Amino acid sequence: MRIRTLAGLLAIPAMGVFFAGCSGTTISNPHAAPRITVQPANQSVTTGQSASFSVTATGTAPLSYQWQKHGSAISGATSTTYTTPPTTSVDNGAQFDVVVSNSLGSVTSAAATLTVTAASPVKIATTSLPNGQVQVAYSATLQATGGTTPYTWSVASGSLPAGLSLGSTSGTISGTPTTAGQASFTTQLADSAGNKASAGFSIDITSATQGGAPFGHIIIVVEENTDYASVVGSSSAPYLNSLINQYGLATQYYANTHPSIGNYFMLTTGQILTNDDGQTPQSFPVSSDNVVRELLAAGKTWKGYAEDLPSVGYTGDSIGNYAVRHFPLAYLTDVQNDATQKQNLVPFTQFASDLSSSKLPNYSFVTPNLCNDAHDCSFSIADTWLHNNIDPLIKSPLFMKDGLLIIVFDESGGDNTHGGGRVVCALISGAVSKKAFQSTTLYQHQNTLRLTLEGLGVKTLPGSASSAPAMWEFFNITPP
Repeated sequence: MRIRTLAGLLAIPAMGVFFAGCSGTTISNPHAAPRITVQPANQSVTTGQSASFSVTATGTAPLSYQWQKHGSAISGATSTTYTTPPTTSVDNGAQFDVVVSNSLGSVTSAAATLTVTAASPVKIATTSLPNGQVQVAYSATLQATGGTTPYTWSVASGSLPAGLSLGSTSGTISGTPTTAGQASFTTQLADSAGNKASAGFSIDITSATQGGAPFGHIIIVVEENTDYASVVGSSSAPYLNSLINQYGLATQYYANTHPSIGNYFMLTTGQILTNDDGQTPQSFPVSSDNVVRELLAAGKTWKGYAEDLPSVGYTGDSIGNYAVRHFPLAYLTDVQNDATQKQNLVPFTQFASDLSSSKLPNYSFVTPNLCNDAHDCSFSIADTWLHNNIDPLIKSPLFMKDGLLIIVFDESGGDNTHGGGRVVCALISGAVSKKAFQSTTLYQHQNTLRLTLEGLGVKTLPGSASSAPAMWEFFNITPP
């Protein structure tokens, strides 16, 4: 029998293991076939989008990858990830796997399923565009829904106003108009899947002095007895603050007096006239020059919309939640003594119908009732009222074309600075407001009276409005 020496034993390989001296240490064979540690996951996309699959594998390098669709190799798909071309409805339910290989073998992953759902139809959501003025910077962005982004915009027919262009990727119409007139055109929207939609628009470009009237419709809404600091930035006024953040705010605006009635007269006659809130149209008829007189002289239309007004043409005392002291137009003899003009004192319920039928007058004075103007109820209630009743105005084509909305408070709740305390005055124009503009100029109600009349092209200004500084700094507009 032959006996092997120790040296001979050390030289004998045994199943990939060798012995080192007498210590017994073992080292595993480093060569291994591929093994998948992270399988491709199912993916869901909408039509037109691409889907990406990935795999993680171990094994002796180098590893090679070949992605397959329904068991057939995909040309060029030879990395750890694979991204499909833009999908179609035919790709719904497709199975994708990957074969991982090296010199010692190969392994095929589990199949991942691709789910493709139909995208909602692409649609141009914008229904109207604001008008502009010659030599005043213009910008308006078209909005789209549905389809598959990214979108591409173009002008399909007609032409934009001279000086304006349409951004193909942003959908923004911008520039500085150079010529007055109306431009009609059709825009086309295409999504990444090739789906298309179109819509027609028109933009009126006016000269800076056309008709001497920067606005065609001015609406003033008067709220009650709330300090500036209780509104701006307050969580109880989310809607009004959203308007402030988008449009204009007079940060140094002060009421003229206490209590209410004198401030309302300043807004309409340019004078305080009385501080007796107990006066009624019968006990205190006002024959001073006023907003109605000058509007009529200039050929402009007007209405007073009062919430809870008992009837059309009512000039009586307060009743229920209607406070006549908050409705100054009812005191004017130009209204009281003229049967035709009295018909312009209407319940607020008519505001919505006039808006929907495009019959709003040039000048609208809006008085909410004692709860909805924050006099008797919290401002959160007043803010909700504004959202429900005034937001449709702001979004209307009529307003977007040539409207100005002024939301102002008659007086503060506990401040006497400059007579009536610091209050909010927000100025909103879809066409010409400077974005998120805040003024530090001192303004009061006589300034607002001047703006409401000059904004409609009226030249004669009642009372102290004639000497009050103008408020054109809030707008991208050439002052009249």
